[in-house]
Amino acid sequence: MRIGLFTVSLEVGGAERVLVTLANQFAKRGHLVHMVLMKPEGLLRKELHPAVEIVDLLTYRTLRTIVPLARWLRVVRPDALLSTLSQPNLCAIVARRLAGVATRIVVREANTPSSEFGSAYLLKDRIVPALIAQLYRHADAVVAVSEGVRRDLLRLTRLPSERIVRIYNPVITEALQQACNAPLEHSWFERGAPPVVLAVGRLTPQKDFPTLIRAFAQVYHQHMARLLILGEGEQRSELEQLVKQLGLSEAVHLPGFEPNPFRYMRRAAVFVLSSRYEGLPNALIQAMACGCPVVATDCPSGPREILDGGKYGALVPVGDVDALAEAILAALQGKIPPAPPTWLHQFDESYIAEQYLRVLAPP
Repeated sequence: MRIGLFTVSLEVGGAERVLVTLANQFAKRGHLVHMVLMKPEGLLRKELHPAVEIVDLLTYRTLRTIVPLARWLRVVRPDALLSTLSQPNLCAIVARRLAGVATRIVVREANTPSSEFGSAYLLKDRIVPALIAQLYRHADAVVAVSEGVRRDLLRLTRLPSERIVRIYNPVITEALQQACNAPLEHSWFERGAPPVVLAVGRLTPQKDFPTLIRAFAQVYHQHMARLLILGEGEQRSELEQLVKQLGLSEAVHLPGFEPNPFRYMRRAAVFVLSSRYEGLPNALIQAMACGCPVVATDCPSGPREILDGGKYGALVPVGDVDALAEAILAALQGKIPPAPPTWLHQFDESYIAEQYLRVLAPP
């Protein structure tokens, strides 16, 4: 098939990394693959298979993208176009209608819309869910990355259940297995050093790192440990101030974006996901694949599915500082075993790519 994959850019993020993984898997199988982008920026561009053609529309904004994307669809006429993230998804559906082509449109929803667009005060948060409800019915298929996202979409769109299919993210890759074994020169991971509690993610309200830092403060008073948060974002100054207020400056470090967090996951004592909401948190699966015990909030959605209801990691209520601290202590005491490979196979890149190809193939 000739397959297009469409999103905003290839800046580092979970949805963007999924598209790169799928593009590479499709190209390895001999399909003609185009990565269509609104913005040319993105560190993940260099990770694309050489056979993947990059199409830079240079439009930057969703509304400006509809006509150029329609023009590209009309000229190239791919068999299928896979889009991800809500606004690019809406753009793809309208562009196909404008182009008047038979390209199969598959949209991928990576978060629960009711959580992502939950503000009653932002115009975008009122408009986008209404557009999803109206326009997703014109897509040929809708992919939800977890059962939680699927249930949320079914409520919002009122689509028949067979129109929305759950496909997990292709998180466990060959590159991940190699990256987690890469050398790591960091004094916190030297032999005899205190155990490290690790978190990875953008420094945004969604990830709720203030709750994690407050929980770690409780842990620190009972068990010698350190907290490392890898990522960058708009809450950096707020988080740094909280660390200082709690007297944790020597035990908590926020070094910024790390291109290879997997080598840290391999060596950490416990990985913590403290999010308020997710779609299917890739970092949680990646940490498990690296052999790290995990603790996660039971947020909508994904962690409960990933951990099989708490069988392969601790689940705690969202925003509960005491429960999170207790779970971290249990992990530091060796009470949370790592997940077995047989459970993690469902997130393997090859297995997931085949599921996507079945959805993308014309009937």
